[in-house]
Amino acid sequence: MRLLLLFQVIFGLVLVNPSFVIARPVSYPGGWTLMTMNDGDKNSVHAHYSPSAKTSIGYKFEYWLDKELTLHALQINRLMKRWNRTESQGNFYIKSGVGVAHSDLGVFDNETGASAFTGIAVDWEDRRRFISYENRFTDIDGIDDFFQQSARIGWAPYQGDYGDLHTWLMLQIEHMPEANEEHTVTPLVRFFKDVHLLELGVNNHNKILFNYIFRY
Repeated sequence: MRLLLLFQVIFGLVLVNPSFVIARPVSYPGGWTLMTMNDGDKNSVHAHYSPSAKTSIGYKFEYWLDKELTLHALQINRLMKRWNRTESQGNFYIKSGVGVAHSDLGVFDNETGASAFTGIAVDWEDRRRFISYENRFTDIDGIDDFFQQSARIGWAPYQGDYGDLHTWLMLQIEHMPEANEEHTVTPLVRFFKDVHLLELGVNNHNKILFNYIFRY
């Protein structure tokens, strides 16, 4: 039942407005984004295309380390609301996906099941301050289901001009109720220049965070 409800949420978003996305989880119309996210919980790759400024669609790969779980999904990101101000911007997204997952853990060794996930992402920033919150519920038919959420605050020590190297100091807090390490705190630094974004950090469990995003 939960899996069916997630499918309805995902495809309901597409049918309500068939124009597709762009901007953070989305990009500019006609833009492509390639990103890899790596931390103590999982390694992931996400490639998506933004046919409009409101939607992106693409392929998502994840490998969850402790769960020994591999996920392949079609992911759709939808910009639901944007608040533009003279010196700041806020965004509200829904991010959902459907696909298949394969487990190599314990009693589920070599098991494969249909998967779906959905969640929200909100952020606000100006040229010196940043705050965000994101969550996701994932259901893998007959294998697993889990919830995760995270929040970030950030501060830019200087204001760069267009084309400069921009630097942000950030703190990320994650919560995953069923994980062995339920709470994770990660200080990190973000570098941004042109179409490249790089994030590096080490969390309170001495595990490395490495994220890279390339937009073209």
